[in-house]
Amino acid sequence: MIHETADVQTDRIGDETTIWQYCVVLSGATIGQRCNVNCHVFIENDVVIGDDVTVKSGVQLWDGIRLEDRVFVGPNVTFTNDPLPRSKQYPDEFHQTVVRKGASIGSNATILSGLEIGRNVLIGAGAVVTKDVDPHTVWYGNPAQHQGYITEDNVLLDLDLRDEDGNQYELIQKEPVLQ
Repeated sequence: MIHETADVQTDRIGDETTIWQYCVVLSGATIGQRCNVNCHVFIENDVVIGDDVTVKSGVQLWDGIRLEDRVFVGPNVTFTNDPLPRSKQYPDEFHQTVVRKGASIGSNATILSGLEIGRNVLIGAGAVVTKDVDPHTVWYGNPAQHQGYITEDNVLLDLDLRDEDGNQYELIQKEPVLQ
């Protein structure tokens, strides 16, 4: 479903995807299946969005942004794609920022250009992410700092890999697993 007030110029949109009011999607963009693009979202040409992605209101996805499957982008998250922006001066190629499968980015977070946000990561609201983020980690603050871990089952762990009940986990190939 594409709302009548949305300006959608691409035909590369998967089945069961919804694009809400006042969105602009340029002709080169690709959006997967079962996505929910909330109102007031802008999506540039060189953007690829996977399946089952949610993009909340007020987000701009600039050239070079890649969102893999099941990514959540909270309201007013800010992505950048040019580390040295100047008016009327454009790089030959914009930096690519990749948000890996299952990652969630909280509202008003800022993601600098050229970064990789790992699989199943949780970025807290208002965080300013200035470097790559390892899979299954929790980050928040300004600048964002590693604050803990998160399992595939969404159990939050502290930096010592313990959950709120004191259960100890271990990292197996960068993924926390209950011992």
